[in-house]
Amino acid sequence: MLRSLAFTAVFYINSALFLIIGSPLLFGTRRWAMWGLAMHARASMWWMRVICGTRVEVRGRENLPEGAALIASKHQSAWDTMGLIPFLRDPAMIMKQELMYIPFYGWFSYKFGMIPVRRDKRGTALRQLAKDASDRAAKGRDVVIFAEGTRRTPGAPPAYKPGVAMLYDRLGIPCVPVALNSGVFWPRRSLLRRPGTLVVEFLEPIPPGLPRRKFQTLLEERIETACARLLAETGEAGEEAVAAAAHEKMA
Repeated sequence: MLRSLAFTAVFYINSALFLIIGSPLLFGTRRWAMWGLAMHARASMWWMRVICGTRVEVRGRENLPEGAALIASKHQSAWDTMGLIPFLRDPAMIMKQELMYIPFYGWFSYKFGMIPVRRDKRGTALRQLAKDASDRAAKGRDVVIFAEGTRRTPGAPPAYKPGVAMLYDRLGIPCVPVALNSGVFWPRRSLLRRPGTLVVEFLEPIPPGLPRRKFQTLLEERIETACARLLAETGEAGEEAVAAAAHEKMA
């Protein structure tokens, strides 16, 4: 826990310094701003490894296509929102509209060309989401969506939302499922950071053109099967994370 608290302090100081010192990037090119975003993620992962003993392993990079792709990821941890960035070519992440109002963070999110979505206006929000995602994909960027919309604890039953199938249908580009075990090492609603190997795995792409229902079933099957395997690989740490999540749910 002492290491976890130390990392939390360093992480927020590191993030604040990147935002303040990197503020001139707001007036430069988007390419340079994205470089700063990737450097922040790499620095954060370096601190996490040095302080907490948490390494990051990336598998399946060969499954990332050359052109634009829909990246449909499992979402277990706050780590996912930054940790995927350095491993993708030019990601445009779908994020909550409210985050865009945060000083510096929101300003940079606009600069990065991220895709805000208003969850309180579903019909309008989905139409705007499709339009913005199509714009990013047309520019050759990867569109990143968390398929369940919000964080789920390791081992929790899946709860996939229809937005990912809608985008798959509209964009007409390959979809790369992403499995991970980040929730074991950076749990939600907890300051604890566990040592071990955090794994991100890019799975076999799903080609465009499948019916929505078939796509949704295939996506869920691939991600959940791989996540279960990755959770099993974590051994005792994974068992502790699942037990802690179950205790939190009962409380």
